[in-house]
Amino acid sequence: MTSEASAGSWVIDPAGSSATFASKTFWGLMTVRGTFGGVSGSGTFKGDDSVTGELVIDATTLNSRNEKRDKHLRSADFFDTDNHPNVVVRVESAKRDGDNLAGAGTIEAAGRSVPITFTGRVDSTDGEAIILTASSSVDRHALGMTWNQMGMLTGLSTGTVTARFVRA
Repeated sequence: MTSEASAGSWVIDPAGSSATFASKTFWGLMTVRGTFGGVSGSGTFKGDDSVTGELVIDATTLNSRNEKRDKHLRSADFFDTDNHPNVVVRVESAKRDGDNLAGAGTIEAAGRSVPITFTGRVDSTDGEAIILTASSSVDRHALGMTWNQMGMLTGLSTGTVTARFVRA
């Protein structure tokens, strides 16, 4: 699909979209992986291959396949989902170069917002939908998620989103 054909407003198809996370733990020896069950949002694709938009991830649906850990991740030590149920990613500028995508924006979680950059790819543009996959690494400390018993948590956390957009 050409840039002109994809120009316009699009919304995320929750059934065809997903959000995952990965964080190093146990002093970098293990990676905890998880998913979020709810993804929504919208985007504007412009004829010049630029993109803006907003992605809303339901943090209350966090699932790392360990109920006790999930409860802790939803607590005030991390996402504080009782007060901030969503993670919001605002894409302020993104540019498509062939099948590659690079951009910048902000991520808001646990009541704080920090700038992010991300890279990704265009997986499909079949006329019915646009599918984008993008990843970004975030320092959880910048979002106020400072709990770290015995220094077990190391490095950055990586979030990956696959978003299927359909015409608005």
